Amino acid sequence: MDEDTYVELLKMVTSLIKRQDTVMRSAISAHERLTATLRYLTSGRNYLRFSTIISPHALSEIIPETCSSIYQVLQQKYMKFHTTETEWKSISEGFEEVCNFLNCVGAVDGKHVQIKPPPGSGAFYYNYKGYNSLELKAICNANYEFIMCDFSTNGRISDGGVIACTHFYTKLKNKTLKLPPATCPRNSDRELSFVFVGDEAFALHSDFLKPYSQNDLNHEKFMITAYQGHDAKLKIHLGYYQQDFRYFSQLSVYR
Repeated sequence: MDEDTYVELLKMVTSLIKRQDTVMRSAISAHERLTATLRYLTSGRNYLRFSTIISPHALSEIIPETCSSIYQVLQQKYMKFHTTETEWKSISEGFEEVCNFLNCVGAVDGKHVQIKPPPGSGAFYYNYKGYNSLELKAICNANYEFIMCDFSTNGRISDGGVIACTHFYTKLKNKTLKLPPATCPRNSDRELSFVFVGDEAFALHSDFLKPYSQNDLNHEKFMITAYQGHDAKLKIHLGYYQQDFRYFSQLSVYR
């Protein structure tokens, strides 16, 4: 993060994380709070081994509070979930331009983030890959910009089960996402619905497409499946974010 970006972020969160000085002591400044939080997110170091002059007890409160404040000030600008037909159409135009995929309003995928499970949790977080995890589920546009993230479901649940637990999927099934009505693309008289795309782990739905089975591909099916490869690139980007925010690899879950 360059200095200008840091200063701008500090201005945005200062009013939420700044604390009042008292006659007993000076409060930890907003600058120190934000610096400690960003350093923890990028390094993944344990609170008790964290090389700051702030006590582990204070850090255990400062870091979650600051993370919540960062999300609060950035969410509407950088991860706003669309709620109007016009906004969904703007995403579909991006997919048409970048991927030549008509009426697509989002690519969905997920990644297992390895965690340290709480004592006594048994196999609750144990996934099919052989380790304990929480599932990070995301939806992105054609430029790999996130429009929704969910990080709350234990890794034992399948991808299809994870997405079924999200508010997004509930609204999709209830037809309350305010997706545009089916339209006829250029040079066609056949109406096509606006859809999300994901991999074969998800359930097929009128508003949700997935690739053909790899065991039953002909040339025509292969070309259609190739257009739906955007979620594979999303998985790569989720991996990049996990590397950038190394605290994910040290994540501990407490009940």
